[in-house]
Amino acid sequence: MGKIFKFHTDVDTDQIIASQYLLFPTIEEMKVHTFESLDPDFAAKAKPGDFIVAAENFGCGSSREQAPSVLKALGIQAVIAKSFARIFYRNAINIGLPVIVCKDLYDHVSDGDEMELSMSDGVVRSGGNEYACTKLPAYMQNILDQGGLIASLNKEEA
Repeated sequence: MGKIFKFHTDVDTDQIIASQYLLFPTIEEMKVHTFESLDPDFAAKAKPGDFIVAAENFGCGSSREQAPSVLKALGIQAVIAKSFARIFYRNAINIGLPVIVCKDLYDHVSDGDEMELSMSDGVVRSGGNEYACTKLPAYMQNILDQGGLIASLNKEEA
């Protein structure tokens, strides 16, 4: 179980991590500024195992890998949205952050609600209800289980 942090439609990568923080040398230094323009206390409130739930087109804007990286570094278990910007989706899989499409969840949960995700079943549970989500293909789940695409490729070469 994790807590839901709910965000609107068209959250762009600059709202996830503003461009001025990309100058910091590490993701650890950047992560404390995650969602700073939308919720200045987000990084302090987010705990490992929590979830981002968003409406449509999450992660639009610049193709910065740091956006999913700061979420993963904060321990966000997964981002569940009605839809994703393609480059954010790809970057998230590349670095090992689960991104799940769930059309119905957003309209039925609130910020602060508790939820549980079963990626293997393609189901989210919150408030006594179940919501069907896109179930990742086995090869994508395998990539996530290994920590992302780069980690997966490095293991194949070994």
